[in-house]
Amino acid sequence: MTSKAAKPLRLVPRNIVICAYDGANLMDISGPLQAFSDARFGNGRPAYQVTLASEIGGPIVTDTGVKVETVRLDRTVLGSVDTLLVAGGNLAIRSVATESLQAKLAKYLDRPRRLGSICTGAFVLAALGVLDRRDATTHWAYCSQLGREYPSTTVKPDAIFVTSGHIWTSAGVSAGIDMALAMIEDDLDHLAALSVARGMVLFLKRPGGQAQFSVELRGQMRDARGRFGDLNDWIRTHLDADLSVPALAEAAKMSPRNFARLYVRETGESPARAVEKLRTEAARRLLESAHDPVQVVARRVGFGDDERMRRAFVKTYGVSPQDYRSRFGRARLRRRSTHP
Repeated sequence: MTSKAAKPLRLVPRNIVICAYDGANLMDISGPLQAFSDARFGNGRPAYQVTLASEIGGPIVTDTGVKVETVRLDRTVLGSVDTLLVAGGNLAIRSVATESLQAKLAKYLDRPRRLGSICTGAFVLAALGVLDRRDATTHWAYCSQLGREYPSTTVKPDAIFVTSGHIWTSAGVSAGIDMALAMIEDDLDHLAALSVARGMVLFLKRPGGQAQFSVELRGQMRDARGRFGDLNDWIRTHLDADLSVPALAEAAKMSPRNFARLYVRETGESPARAVEKLRTEAARRLLESAHDPVQVVARRVGFGDDERMRRAFVKTYGVSPQDYRSRFGRARLRRRSTHP
């Protein structure tokens, strides 16, 4: 049995260029910039050299009003580029601010080993034809628009980030950090990415296929009037109880039939599906932080047995509970952190 080959030793920093413009989202720039700047080789030396660039150089004004200094995007800057990332911003501003920038970028698309976008920066890549016949994502609010304007692109609306060959695209704002961490792990190793995540006080480096919203946030958005907010809070504290429609209707002081009808109308999903999602998210948190066997976790959150939890987990996260824990459980991360 052969072991996986180790990454070849590399001690020369990779050059990252983040391309921005007036109106670009500040966090689209600063999030990945911080992650790459914090990454280190095993000897403690910086693993990346990050350059902020714009079409003509000089200061740009981000969406927050904060000015950021940039260098001119030209052949010199991109001569040794490893990864070129395009920041996102308000689409109305972006269409004007990036029109001539796109023409300049088009000359250099074959230079980077890796090309990517953060948030609505995906629209810049799509306009350049980079995303044709590729999978991609962007901020959840603009996924439908990206699909309409560029039908040859397969948009993944729930993904945190998407890789398609050497092209990487991320969802909105903080997802750019997740994508940067994944790039660091790809370039260096898991421990290096974990070290950066810890330094940035990020509890978990999310996988690319994880949904952009937590179960709780999705529920809050759907139940905008808060009709079942108290009930959902009660469910979270009674996950191992009987959460059938009659039991939930009793807790809500409604008839079962009226409760089921109103719950679907207000939240957009059945009570059973909502309970399953809340149990799955609770299980996810326990798998990340606790040491209980999967079977115990399944009982604690009300699934009863691990097979029911496995089916729900695959449906929601695309992986089994065991696979999820092996990648993101605290015990595994501690083991990895003790081995340089």
